[in-house]
Amino acid sequence: MEYRKLGPTGAIVTAYCLGTMTFGNEADEETSHTLLDDYFAGGGNFIDTADVYSAGKSEEIIGRWLKARPTEADQAVIATKGRFPMGQGPNDLGLSRRHLGKALDDSLRRLGIEQIDLYQMHAWDALTPIEETLRFLDDAVRAGKIAYYGFSNYVGWHIAKASEIAKAQGYTRPVTLQPQYNLLVRDIELEIVAACQDAGMGLLPWSPLGGGWLTGKYKRDNTPTGATRLGENPSRGMESYAQRNAQERTWAIIEAVEKIARAWDVSMAQVALAWTAARPAVTSVILGARTKEQLADNLAAAKLRLTEEEMATLNDISAPQPSSYPYGDGGTNQRHRKMEGGR
Repeated sequence: MEYRKLGPTGAIVTAYCLGTMTFGNEADEETSHTLLDDYFAGGGNFIDTADVYSAGKSEEIIGRWLKARPTEADQAVIATKGRFPMGQGPNDLGLSRRHLGKALDDSLRRLGIEQIDLYQMHAWDALTPIEETLRFLDDAVRAGKIAYYGFSNYVGWHIAKASEIAKAQGYTRPVTLQPQYNLLVRDIELEIVAACQDAGMGLLPWSPLGGGWLTGKYKRDNTPTGATRLGENPSRGMESYAQRNAQERTWAIIEAVEKIARAWDVSMAQVALAWTAARPAVTSVILGARTKEQLADNLAAAKLRLTEEEMATLNDISAPQPSSYPYGDGGTNQRHRKMEGGR
């Protein structure tokens, strides 16, 4: 598997990261350990989790796996997150020094490690001054509790503000952003990607398969059933399903992915993953496999290199379509794309 730098750092991670949101919920401990074994056997070295995944169970499962696999543990790059509620009290959430101090120590305990390689703020906190959060993170780096830190689900001005304050104060600066990013969801290219590039941060895309849409499992105007996320639990997003199903863009993208997959004799998932991994500023793509078979198929994307023509086809058909200023017709981004030849 291809190795890449973790954002601007000297740490090395693989181009595909194992996401573990299913651990302790959709995947029991035995299945989760099997997925970790298969991922590392396939050449991976990067694990992403969060304290809220299965209310801490995901971190605990990973911690027991690390303890039982000292060789793999020595090579593993561990990322986790803090921000969301881990209790019922008013201070059991957020990005305050008080909450993050406890959240970080609890994550270290559950994972059974002395230092977290990448500690990520799971979402913006409008109540806590960003200076307080950044000072805590700088202190955590200096204390050796974390090696690097990053953000998740931040917008452009969050990234720019945090990065510039950290720079001005002489604090350790953020190295990554974890956003939703796939062929169906590309709006981060309007501003967020540029903000990350300006700050020197790498991208760790989550949901690279668009919640299963880019695997071809959903069919036009057919209500999801069976062993799919929406089929098993329609409450997870039937409203968004209806909206996406009604868009011609959705089915044009799926058709293009399917055509390229047939030409390569690979799965649609591999094409979608290969496209995401090849996008500018992407450090590592987070895989959300629930089974051995899904993981094996996803990991095979590491061998796929789409041609320039195929990338251009996918880029064109899935291009963001903002309808109003400043991102729509006549807006700054549209003019830049024309001047850059459609890149």
